[in-house]
Amino acid sequence: MVKTIDSNTINQLIKQYNMETKNLPTGTLARKKIKSTQVQIYRSKKIMFQGKDAEQVASEVLKQNITSSPSKATTVTKKYEFDIHNTIGSDEAGSGDYFGPLTVCAAYVSKQNAKILKEIGVMDSKSLTDPKIVELAEQIIQICPHSLIVLDNPNYNTKQSEGWSQVKMKAVLHNQAIKNVISRIDEQELEQIVIDQFVQASTYERYIIGQMPRKDITHFETKGESKSIAIAAASIIARYAFVKHMDQLAKSLNVIIPKGASNKVDLEAAKIVQKYDMQQLDKITKTHFKNRDKVLDLINRKRRN
Repeated sequence: MVKTIDSNTINQLIKQYNMETKNLPTGTLARKKIKSTQVQIYRSKKIMFQGKDAEQVASEVLKQNITSSPSKATTVTKKYEFDIHNTIGSDEAGSGDYFGPLTVCAAYVSKQNAKILKEIGVMDSKSLTDPKIVELAEQIIQICPHSLIVLDNPNYNTKQSEGWSQVKMKAVLHNQAIKNVISRIDEQELEQIVIDQFVQASTYERYIIGQMPRKDITHFETKGESKSIAIAAASIIARYAFVKHMDQLAKSLNVIIPKGASNKVDLEAAKIVQKYDMQQLDKITKTHFKNRDKVLDLINRKRRN
């Protein structure tokens, strides 16, 4: 359950309940466990109650009768049947980016938590800014059991040189992340698994050598993050990990590292080669992308001039 409160109420609650305010995730202002309910206040002036007695605690804390209200945060109205079931969703980030890792996440969203995620504004990560991605991800990881796998560039390039296509890498990582999540929840409560479709189901099964953990309840959906809150949650966490990794790379090398695979990316990559060398560039990029040849061409043309 999520409600919007004003600044005065926030200050009163923090003092009244002696709420924890230090060493909290980005975007979280205060938190406190009251009875069996976790109460969290966010900088966006929203308060979240999560637990079996959430409605009762919310009523006591805010001194009013409260019932959950429909989310106004998402513009997506058609959710099919996915969000009325306990669902694991999976998605990835970084697959179309020359720089940075491939990140894959699977997240379990119960029927109860689906309502909470909608209320805090979880939606398709492609429509969110990087700061909003960070803010939401750091809330989602506290709410949803999940598994995040980061395939860094050296390991990605090794797999690729061994004959693995990117599609095979994604299939194997999606499958492993889903297995990891299943091991962390009560499997009897799991009703659906939804994968953001990047390949035909038959090809996916071939790549994972038929080791799909729950084929009987697994679905593949194109543009799945707009149809399933579980995929949207996984997408945000995967994107969050990718963004954080890119920021760390840029900071460690003191360079600009753009996302995507455009001409702008080629120009910045060429600057990295000039500042360091090609070997350094290969350590932080996906070397089979055509960008690598374009960077070499830029470097050679500059040397000739």
